[in-house]
Amino acid sequence: MTTPTARIRHIGAVILAAASLAACQSGHAATGPSTPDLGTPPTSSADALVPTPGSCTLGHRDGQDLPDTHCTPGTVNSQVTQATIDTTICQPGWTKTVRPPTSVTNKIKQQIDVAYGLPADTKGELDHLISLELGGAPSDPANLWVEPGKIPNPKDTVENKLHAVVCSELVPLTTAQRAIARNWVTAFDDAGLRVAGGKVCLHDNPSKCVGSNHRGDEDGS
Repeated sequence: MTTPTARIRHIGAVILAAASLAACQSGHAATGPSTPDLGTPPTSSADALVPTPGSCTLGHRDGQDLPDTHCTPGTVNSQVTQATIDTTICQPGWTKTVRPPTSVTNKIKQQIDVAYGLPADTKGELDHLISLELGGAPSDPANLWVEPGKIPNPKDTVENKLHAVVCSELVPLTTAQRAIARNWVTAFDDAGLRVAGGKVCLHDNPSKCVGSNHRGDEDGS
């Protein structure tokens, strides 16, 4: 004997199946934006703490170093939103107004070296995973890691190009932020972009590109 509860569940399943079928029928399929929606990165917390010593491990992709996603997920500056990019990150010189002084960053670098188990004399820069030119949080440990190697480094180029596409409104700010936070090595692909001939173009619309000449502040990491 079929119970009332079972009948309700059956009806619900039929409704969901019908809705799914309708969405897939020709002429009714859902269409998305030209770039993927990668979500909104978390905002910096005033109470953020440096990870405990030895709790973080560098990752690697295509010969490049990556931060530990648990220790350094990337956080953003609440002042920078899609509505304010013209008066913040796309305004030349703006990042200098939010960049923390070396008296702050030197201390944080020493603490993050310990968190990642790196020698104190490790050559590299204290890097904002979501760069200041993309609205990254200036002094939140969750947005900082020590990127080993030479300065400038390959990530700087990625930051500058993403900044260009954001300030040219080729992709939304949050798309670029989330892409570089997820994996800076694959950020262009994750943001629906490709680099060709010195230009950055949309994957699904190669005619929409940004060159090297754009407005804004490239004082990134």
